[in-house]
Amino acid sequence: MNFKTIRLADLKTEPGAEELLQSDAMQPYMALAEAVVTGGDLTPHIKRIAALPLTKKYVWRVTAALRSAFADYDTLSAQADLATCSKADLNAVTEDLPIRAIQLCLFTKALLGQSSMEWIVSEAIHVAGLSRVPDLVGKLGPITE
Repeated sequence: MNFKTIRLADLKTEPGAEELLQSDAMQPYMALAEAVVTGGDLTPHIKRIAALPLTKKYVWRVTAALRSAFADYDTLSAQADLATCSKADLNAVTEDLPIRAIQLCLFTKALLGQSSMEWIVSEAIHVAGLSRVPDLVGKLGPITE
């Protein structure tokens, strides 16, 4: 695997990321990251994170966001939006999907390990392949340009 060094100033961030990184909830994790990078003692930072209630932990924030995002998911609504979005709007909605899929895999791997992540992803691909997704675009054609 090839790695390259990137200056911190050259990292791309999303809107809201800086505020989140500076939030009280992320401070134990930022202190841990600093200790990892500088070769400092990790023990006090791990103990601080261990003392957090589950609902204050990073993994809770991520899984809660996923639950909220997909709580009412249905393919018909996604297809209806696809059929009614302009190409520009569709591009805006879909441009981040590849990185989000990668992030979900990395998150799952960090929590459950490589083999569990691979099983979950392969099962997801299998189930998605079996689903009967309505083809509203094929039936209606794109409604907007």
